[in-house]
Amino acid sequence: MNDPAVDTASLETTALHGLHLELGARMVPFAGFDMPIQFAGVKAEHLHTRASAGLFDVSHMGVVDFDGEPDVVASLLESVMPTLLGTMKPGRQRYSMLTTESGGVVDDLMIARRSEGPTPFVAVINASRIAEDIDHLNTLLASPIAAGTISITLRRDLSILAIQGPHAVAAVAAQFDPATAAAIEAMAFMDVIEIDLLGARAHVSRSGYTGEDGVEIIVDSAVADQFARNLLADERVEPIGLGARDTLRLEAGLCLYGNDLSTEISPIEADIGWAIPRRRRDEGGFPGAEVIGRHLSEGAPRRRVGLSPIGRRPVRDGAELFDPTTGALVGVVTSGGFGPSVDAPIAMGLVEVSAAGSTIDLTAVGTELHADVRGKTEPVVVAPLPFSPHRYQRQPGGG
Repeated sequence: MNDPAVDTASLETTALHGLHLELGARMVPFAGFDMPIQFAGVKAEHLHTRASAGLFDVSHMGVVDFDGEPDVVASLLESVMPTLLGTMKPGRQRYSMLTTESGGVVDDLMIARRSEGPTPFVAVINASRIAEDIDHLNTLLASPIAAGTISITLRRDLSILAIQGPHAVAAVAAQFDPATAAAIEAMAFMDVIEIDLLGARAHVSRSGYTGEDGVEIIVDSAVADQFARNLLADERVEPIGLGARDTLRLEAGLCLYGNDLSTEISPIEADIGWAIPRRRRDEGGFPGAEVIGRHLSEGAPRRRVGLSPIGRRPVRDGAELFDPTTGALVGVVTSGGFGPSVDAPIAMGLVEVSAAGSTIDLTAVGTELHADVRGKTEPVVVAPLPFSPHRYQRQPGGG
């Protein structure tokens, strides 16, 4: 919703802002930008993405280039995030995070090793965390060893378009010559390639944050508007706002920074420990490695879980969760709403694995908890994630 305290004239805009207004988008302040929350309506946009192809403007997010000798840059970045970059092949991308010394998460991000060009690594970071991420990186990489061997550049000249859904890749490929189309269609999940797009060089990854197959395209903002219009001329593609982006990622069981992730929540508590390779778990060497290692070996005290409210009433972010047998406060809902694809209210929460007086694992699937919704008790059941199955293209050549 629009915040009346926000001066909309002070908001930043993306290269597609004019197009959003032409299409009748409802605009809202988000992370300092004037962004579309919906076009035809959240439910309609959500279901269209699941059935066909949705176009998302995510240009408010940050693109960060890491320049330097590839092996040196990889080694330095491994000192600030718990991933393996030195062994990552060019043309691949990984989900990772920046961590604190106390084991919390500064931000979650995508980092790719480019298949070509002078910049070996590029990351996409959350819009609300751009300043914190850059400060964090500059602080940790300011050592004499790193001096002069790596440069960090926040790219303000680029746009990011995400095209998601079962027809997304085909719709994108249709915009290009046969050779480029074939290269796009041949990509597997988390592959990245560089292509020519309307006279500019574009970075394309087969990824997204909806649980659907699709691609994300980073390109010069000067051509982003025209490319978006070209895509929307395809009857399979519709514009999608941030409202449906949120319901799609919630159904897919994906974290949202500030809700399901924070500096107070470890990757293991957030159930994204799968993003930390075994070698990094064993060798450490990144902020918070000791705490995260302890959570891995001994178990985290809390865990992110799926929650299915009983009935049709959604349970929203911030609702406290209680053990129905003891009445003890055992957690909080971190994300909640209605899932159009599953036609039911859904949520995720951070729940204590065990609590005083309780004899069961409170995070086990099937466990009933009580949520406090404006003073009224609403029963919820711990549910498996995701609520809607992922449809990523795991094998190459499946466009």
